[in-house]
Amino acid sequence: MQKQLNLRVPPHIAADERQLIRQASAELAIDARTIKALRIRRRSIDARQRTIYVNLSLDLYINEMPPRLDFEPVVYPDVSKAPRVIVVGAGPGGLFAALRLIELGRRPIVLERGKDVHERRKDIARISRDHRVDAESNYSFGEGGAGAYSDGKLFTRSKKRGNVEKILRVFCQFGASTDILVDAHPHIGTDRLPRIIEAMREQIRHCGGEVHFQTRVDRLLVGDGEIRGVECHNGQTFHGPVILATGHSARDVYRHLHRSGITIEAKGIAVGVRLEHPAALIDRIQYHNPAGRGKYLPTAEYSFVTQAQGRGVYSFCMCPGGVVVPAASGPQQVVVNGMSPSLRNTAWSNSGMVVETRPEDLNSGLQRFMTEAMADGAFAETHPDMDTPNNPLRMMYFQEALEKACWQQGGRKQTAPAQRMADFVNRRLSYDLPDSSYTPGLISSPLHFWMPDFITSRLIEGFNAFGRKSHGFLTNEAVMIAAETRTSAPVRILRDPETLCHVQVKGLYPCGEGAGYAGGIVSAAIDGERCAEQLCARS
Repeated sequence: MQKQLNLRVPPHIAADERQLIRQASAELAIDARTIKALRIRRRSIDARQRTIYVNLSLDLYINEMPPRLDFEPVVYPDVSKAPRVIVVGAGPGGLFAALRLIELGRRPIVLERGKDVHERRKDIARISRDHRVDAESNYSFGEGGAGAYSDGKLFTRSKKRGNVEKILRVFCQFGASTDILVDAHPHIGTDRLPRIIEAMREQIRHCGGEVHFQTRVDRLLVGDGEIRGVECHNGQTFHGPVILATGHSARDVYRHLHRSGITIEAKGIAVGVRLEHPAALIDRIQYHNPAGRGKYLPTAEYSFVTQAQGRGVYSFCMCPGGVVVPAASGPQQVVVNGMSPSLRNTAWSNSGMVVETRPEDLNSGLQRFMTEAMADGAFAETHPDMDTPNNPLRMMYFQEALEKACWQQGGRKQTAPAQRMADFVNRRLSYDLPDSSYTPGLISSPLHFWMPDFITSRLIEGFNAFGRKSHGFLTNEAVMIAAETRTSAPVRILRDPETLCHVQVKGLYPCGEGAGYAGGIVSAAIDGERCAEQLCARS
């Protein structure tokens, strides 16, 4: 017999199966010896009060043993002779689109501009060691996309868009821990995610699909309002309907679409900094305990949000026990992001701290920043249409301007401009900086002075609000590292909300985060599956 039970217990009991069985038997008034096994179905930590509890949903197996697997694996058939579909990009949107195409009897041809997930490591290491960014192989481009080396968090609020549980089960099928089926904020970790991605790739190939690396798509082949295929940088062409899952940093794709007259629009983004604290400090604050998290609790997370001058200010992609990484995808850029290994066991915790930015904001002070920050005039020369009203690329241009300004302030290499948190709030220069996980190095810089006032004034308001809410959070022990600009795509590639096909070009399915319809690994994967389903239903 199987029974379900919800328990609210202290962390030391949640970590001990024997104590959980004793607690469950007492709750149900049954003999503990009749409980042959238990499985945790959901787990979350309630740290709102000084006494910390763990909320658990349990399946109890009474006088019987549980099934061998927690989930039924997906069966992927041979599609080597099936009609083919071009999938541009091997991030979560593209990979899950390809796997779903196989389920539905289509043969995916995956084209990835970067290298495979293991070869990417060498180019990523060179960013910190040599301050050299390979424009085709970096934290954004390559197998697995930006998610492969930026934490592997699987939390999403996109449950209305698709089957989150299915996405998590597929990750488990390819090697992820089944803990992700349980935890309220599931996380794989940057150390484990690459081999899972590799297993997905091999499944695609085993079923008769193709995966091509270092194959950048430069042009969509369109005729009579219908997609015919794609042309790659090496002159190679692939023909068929296209799922376009190129990620939020493929700016050349946006430029090509705009030049080709394919309908796109500017989209709001969020811009700010990476804020890094000592992990032990965040543990003490969040767990209300001078001793920190103790033996049974994980490295603490936080989430903040407020309104400042009519715009949202909030934490983004919080990485407990993680590191800040150089996430530029081209020359003359400094971009930062965060990630955590599976154990979340570094000495630091970081989060994006960002300000909501809308296209209409570029009609005032932000536009002045875009030109003033580029004192050498080169930016204006390469962006001649920057001042064109309603230009769909204007948000992207702002990202580029801010990233180049960071590169200039950081000494024209991957050294990042930074400032202590309390100094920033009080508009003071930081004469020194704390130790940081950011391996290319930091340089003290008055972010409050040269970053756009639209951003800095709202961050100051937000930090003051967060400091009032969480005593000890606003501190000079924390360092702000500029700039966090790649929170989401600055462009939306317009598609029909029902068919998911582009509003103008038949057979083109803009997909995932790069198309402006997702925000993270799971939501991009869900969107990839939905695009595959709609494509198969209509071709």
